[in-house]
Amino acid sequence: MRTKLYLLLSFFLPMVLTACRGGNDPIPEPPVEDRRTVLVYMAADNSLSRFASEDLNEMKEGWAQMNTLGMHLLVYVDTGTSPRLIELEKKGSDVIEKVVKEYEDRNSVGITETQEVFDDVFKSTRYLAGSYGLVYWSHGEGWIPNPLPSTRWIGQDTSNGTHYMNIDGLVSVLETAPHFDFIMFDACFMQSVEVAYELRQYTDYYIGSPAENPGPGAPYDRIVPYMFQKGAAAKIASEYFAVYNDKYDQGYKISNTNWTGGTAISVLKSSELENLASVTRTALPGATVNGRMLRNQIFNCDRRSDFYSSSYVGYFDFVEMMETLVEDTSVLNDWKQAFDAALGYWATTPMIYSAADGMFSMERSHGVTHYIPSPEENPRAATAYRSMAWYSAVGLDKIGW
Repeated sequence: MRTKLYLLLSFFLPMVLTACRGGNDPIPEPPVEDRRTVLVYMAADNSLSRFASEDLNEMKEGWAQMNTLGMHLLVYVDTGTSPRLIELEKKGSDVIEKVVKEYEDRNSVGITETQEVFDDVFKSTRYLAGSYGLVYWSHGEGWIPNPLPSTRWIGQDTSNGTHYMNIDGLVSVLETAPHFDFIMFDACFMQSVEVAYELRQYTDYYIGSPAENPGPGAPYDRIVPYMFQKGAAAKIASEYFAVYNDKYDQGYKISNTNWTGGTAISVLKSSELENLASVTRTALPGATVNGRMLRNQIFNCDRRSDFYSSSYVGYFDFVEMMETLVEDTSVLNDWKQAFDAALGYWATTPMIYSAADGMFSMERSHGVTHYIPSPEENPRAATAYRSMAWYSAVGLDKIGW
């Protein structure tokens, strides 16, 4: 009898103990390949600072909807005081801000300062993951490098003067970061083919707007869950668009709390950009193209009023530009196939709002912009443009640009 009792206990007792331990111990993290880390970098020490806390609250709402096991959402916030890196964590039904690191007052668009934050996230074993995402939140001005005269750039910081992050500076930071599933710019004018091409080696998908962003920015309560799904860039963009499309009312009674002015957003696939560059190079005419005349013909997403001033650059529709330049129908069709293959998602409301010009039609837009130089009007911009990788890859010198 004693022997039988011993055998029964030896069989059941480990199961009981295991069950008890399972009830008390934390659920183990999934393997590294199933984890994801996303950084939202909010360079908000500028006129957008008032939106930072609103967007952070939206991120908490989005985070609360998720099973966050193995997922890390980190947010760097600099609104002009107390720059800090926080991680969003679930505590029961609440989402709290866990301060990972506090920084001295700083220029958050400086290369060294940005690199420090990226290292604090992506070189930490705590945030090691199988895939990564990045959102860059600030003012934006496409490919244009500082100090060309204009209003906004890649990211703006107004502490101790006004500072900007150039694309080549961001690239130097990305060179030491992991490869990203997506990079999204929550900033104006960033969906230019020139920027996407510069960043093609660092991300699978590139998300941005070819025009001005809505004041409230991305609806993070809706898109955060998709930011943690591999290959979900198109879904991120479509959810972004859906929020503003539902509210769209041709700008009637528009405000930052009632954005009825619509939006435009698109996604480019990095894997298709080399082919797009090659096909564009083949399709371009062999003769010099007058940039000034072309600028007057092509749809322009930049509605600021200084079109003929030396500070004006412009964001011209890439497709319409090629339709105007390429006369051979078969060559143009080949080019459009390459463009369509690169375009992962594109949507716009019929009109969108510009702070400079009010509501304007997006009927002629196709989601991606291209610079058209006008050396006689803006020689510094035309010179700077020749340093872009896209300029060389496409061979824009053969048309005199």
